[in-house]
Amino acid sequence: MTCFIGDILCKIEEKGRFLFPSILKKQLEKDQNRFVIKKDIYEKCLVLYTIDEWQRQIDFIRSKLNQFNKEHSRFLREFYRDTAELVMDSSGRINIPKRLLELADIKKEAYLLGLDSKIEIWAKEVYEGIEHNEDDFANLAHKLLGNESFNE
Repeated sequence: MTCFIGDILCKIEEKGRFLFPSILKKQLEKDQNRFVIKKDIYEKCLVLYTIDEWQRQIDFIRSKLNQFNKEHSRFLREFYRDTAELVMDSSGRINIPKRLLELADIKKEAYLLGLDSKIEIWAKEVYEGIEHNEDDFANLAHKLLGNESFNE
């Protein structure tokens, strides 16, 4: 399974195309060039999944939901909204649909943030405007992980 690490500032062309950073390309498994992109559920950013990771996500959702349950069906509709399949071209470029760029306020530059099995794509101004408080992070780490044992 692919594990993405790093935050890289990228130029976005007027047509929505960007060059997939070589540092992230090296982290891809061999011959991966298909992706799924969607609007994030919680934040004003886009999320890019390899096609394999997207399938894993879908398999998990299918195991939890029944499409004949009205509430589940509503969730599925919203989950699939603002989603597109993308293919990296032979030059290493990916084209993001304009409507998705607009949802995340992405214009000329974007940060690609590797988060384990996915990549978040943030408008430069939005990402740089996120407050980073080391004490808050340390408290959150303690709250979520402080009582867990870590075995190697």
